[in-house]
Amino acid sequence: MARSSELPVPCGAHTRACRVGAPAEACLKAKKSRDDSRLSTLDSLRHGGSSSGGTRALALVLFASMLPAQTLQEAETLWKARRYQDANAVFQKLVAREPRNSTVRVRWGRMFLEHWQADEADRLFNEALELKANDAEAMLGKALVSAELYGGNAADFAQKALRIDPKLVEAQELLARLALEDDNQTKADVEAKKALVLEPNSVQAKAVLATLDWLADKKESPWDPHAAKGYETAGHFFMLNRRYEESVAFYRKALDLDPALDSARSQLGLNLMRLGRDAQAFEQLKTGWDNGFQDDATKNSLTLMESEKNFVTFKTDRTVLKLNKKEADLLHPYIEAEMQRAIAVYEKKYRWKLSEPVKVEVYPDHEDFAVRTLGMPGLGALGVTFGNVIAMDSPSGRPPGSFHWASVMWHEMSHVFTLSMTNFHVPRWFTEGIAVHEETATSPEWGDRLGPDEIAAIKNRQLLPVAELDRGFVHPVNPQQVVVSYFEAGKICDYITEKWGWDTILAMLRDFGASDDTAGVIRKELKVEPADFDRQFLAALEGETKRTVENFDRWKEAVKRVDAALAGRNYDEVIRLGNEVRDLYPDYVEHHSVYEALAKAYLAKGDKAAAVQQWERYVHIGGRDPDTIMLLAKELTAEGNRPEAAAVLERLNYIYPMRTDQHQDLGEILLGQDDARGAIREFQALLAAKPIDMAQAHYDLARAFHLNHQPEDARNELIDAMEIAPGFRPAQKLLLQLSGGEQDEPAIKK
Repeated sequence: MARSSELPVPCGAHTRACRVGAPAEACLKAKKSRDDSRLSTLDSLRHGGSSSGGTRALALVLFASMLPAQTLQEAETLWKARRYQDANAVFQKLVAREPRNSTVRVRWGRMFLEHWQADEADRLFNEALELKANDAEAMLGKALVSAELYGGNAADFAQKALRIDPKLVEAQELLARLALEDDNQTKADVEAKKALVLEPNSVQAKAVLATLDWLADKKESPWDPHAAKGYETAGHFFMLNRRYEESVAFYRKALDLDPALDSARSQLGLNLMRLGRDAQAFEQLKTGWDNGFQDDATKNSLTLMESEKNFVTFKTDRTVLKLNKKEADLLHPYIEAEMQRAIAVYEKKYRWKLSEPVKVEVYPDHEDFAVRTLGMPGLGALGVTFGNVIAMDSPSGRPPGSFHWASVMWHEMSHVFTLSMTNFHVPRWFTEGIAVHEETATSPEWGDRLGPDEIAAIKNRQLLPVAELDRGFVHPVNPQQVVVSYFEAGKICDYITEKWGWDTILAMLRDFGASDDTAGVIRKELKVEPADFDRQFLAALEGETKRTVENFDRWKEAVKRVDAALAGRNYDEVIRLGNEVRDLYPDYVEHHSVYEALAKAYLAKGDKAAAVQQWERYVHIGGRDPDTIMLLAKELTAEGNRPEAAAVLERLNYIYPMRTDQHQDLGEILLGQDDARGAIREFQALLAAKPIDMAQAHYDLARAFHLNHQPEDARNELIDAMEIAPGFRPAQKLLLQLSGGEQDEPAIKK
């Protein structure tokens, strides 16, 4: 067992060598010690004893005959009473007695699914299907597991279940739910009404139909299920649509009808946490935990809230910034300034004034950040927005250069505007598309580049129609489809902006705010049918990416040869081949980029100017490797091009501001340019990053304060420097100057 709240692992979870009979044997490992003597015979069979089918079958029969009589009804009764451990023991005995009964495994799997152990449930459904390939309930179980994990094949499993049993209402209800999760409202309506034909009192079908009305801002719905589970379903859909206040209201309504519905209580707590109401969230989550609802989301969220003591909060009239204490002094000036800049730019661009401050929470531990996104669709997120609350990874929480924190923050900040100005009615694809567009609109060097996954999707024509693009975010067929969907949505917004103008983007946002659907908005604002828009957009995208897509395989092979030549120190070949293929795929700036290989080859041949040129290309196309960026800055400084060196180091601050050398070098350049405020910022960051030579860092900050006419602050830093290094002559000299013993001017230069 992974932890105390989990049930024992079901049969077949760890031992997969033998299929028939072996699952029952595997279950025996979970039984209590009083059963050990009964298990010895079967254990020996599993670990090298007689393995004939007859002997195994006889052993199972003998074992089953020693067990007290148990029934599936008893297991179900214990399960419904939430006596999971007792029910689990009964299921174990039932499987041992009836090893070829698929129904027992299906029901056992459904209990594990309810008990937050989807992986174990899936194993049991697979075992049931091995015993009975056309078991509709087992196929439904597979669909439910996939849906729980936002898998892309949930609908396929549900449809297979319905082909086996056309009257399986739960499978039909699931199809309705999946369609609405994909924001295909027409299909959701059709599928839900099919479920009502099968079962006129279906709570879930009514919940889907009622949610369609409520999402369209209708106060009343004739489909109101008047049931706790129905309101829980409505709460789920409002959460998916980022309408967290309304989600909270529906979860509260569910709990009013059934205070024991702790799955709804947990979701209520998570949504309150997303809204920044941590005290209320803790109360709900703790109550659910004490009641026995102990899934990972509840456990991890409680743990995260208990770590609040490790964070510090900085407030202005427009912003709230929450940082871990260990890196707050370093990150605070950079992130807060960028928050304020983004808000000012976006208020003009979107013509929308925010009514409350924006809160940004920055997590140095990615696992803490992941807790904030539990229950949300999408994979590999770097940031997430809940109304006016943004949670994101810290630059220290990812490998250096692997992500651009400022780009992520501007991306998420755009969500604050698009969500609030549409009253949270904007579809996922459009708000994500605008956010991706904004990254490169802020700076062409920001945002993600054209990657191999996107190239493959374009080449194989796997991009989704615009009216179905939400599906790529919510129910991706594979992890790559999420990445591709972000890219596609961003390119669509680029295309609309270029062809119809930014005002059309704003008009579309207003339409979505009035609850119009994607197809209707495309027709209204672009004056084209969605299918025609898809064709036009795809033609434009294929034209833009044609050279890279067509030459991608050639480029891949050439890069291998470039790497081999570099490893063999054949620098002439690196230069020849690198220059030949670099521009076939200019967006590639990840590990082993051609830019870096060419720079190394040029340096080896003594041509620093050519190396600098390659590094500059790398940086301007969006390269983020801190070591490479620092090499460029140092070469520019050595050439005397200090303004450009400063600009390069400023870029690095937006990517990975955790190094000491970047702040030391940038502070020195800014000090030489008489930019006292910038130098103060950099030398304070240097101190916060804990350099090896703390005395020098205090002295450098004192010089910056002195330049900015802050003598008392300068004096304090000099005293700190001399406490560390009492014989530090430059600090002594400057302190004497500050006391009036010498002229000030010579002390400014290092």
